[in-house]
Amino acid sequence: MKAPSFAYARPDSLREALELLARHGEAARVLAGGQSLLASLNMRLSSPELLVDITGLGELSGIRVRNGALCIGALTRHCEIERSAEVARHLPLLAQAVAHVAHVAIRNAGTLGGSLALADPAAEYPACALALDATLVIAGAGGERRVAARDFFRALYSTALGPDELLLAAEFPLSAPGYRSAFLELARRQGDYAIVGVAAHGRIVRGTISDLRLAYLGVGATAVRARRAAAALEGKAYGPQALAAAQAALGEDLDPSPDLYHTAATKLHLARVLTGRVLAALVQ
Repeated sequence: MKAPSFAYARPDSLREALELLARHGEAARVLAGGQSLLASLNMRLSSPELLVDITGLGELSGIRVRNGALCIGALTRHCEIERSAEVARHLPLLAQAVAHVAHVAIRNAGTLGGSLALADPAAEYPACALALDATLVIAGAGGERRVAARDFFRALYSTALGPDELLLAAEFPLSAPGYRSAFLELARRQGDYAIVGVAAHGRIVRGTISDLRLAYLGVGATAVRARRAAAALEGKAYGPQALAAAQAALGEDLDPSPDLYHTAATKLHLARVLTGRVLAALVQ
């Protein structure tokens, strides 16, 4: 199939882009990396009146440490995150997760902001943003605002972004000493959409776990933070009993929907299996 007809604009500045979005509202769509949008256009799942191409806005790219956080611009491509020494040093969770994002060709074009704004429940970055307590920087006609990741992802492909707003960047707090991260996912083949995945970040001191954040992908309409499972491990040393308690609590945190290939029970089982593996990776 071919995309429907639409008007096209390539603004030269952030101000111009925001003016276009304010003028056209929900009739406009934003083109960042285009790896999901172009497919949805060609399948006629999306029919905008105007496509606003922001790929020329260089100020929305880049990775830098600022005010105790690693700030990653919305137009920063997956491959730049994958190669970044700053990400590897300060955000090992994101460095692990990016290797699971589709294939090399997609990582060369797709962007952090595009993935977060799409809010695909099987995508890696939303779960990482939850596990790392990221803050999303948003701009609109009324100026800039910051939204915590836990409040950003609202429902299936739905976020806190208004139709006249742009995601500018994501701010990830720098980890304090003693914190470790691990990311794992299961897919039919490398690069396929995840069946289930988990992003884990927490403090490990002499084998004792605290401030653990477990965020799962592929198990709901959005990425899901498993607070009961994490609470079951708080202040405990990793071992069979602690793991069993966390896996049991996971049934209260997650309510997976079945897909074409996997039942809800299968997905919950796989989430429990991954929980054991990710915890072992954290404490090793």
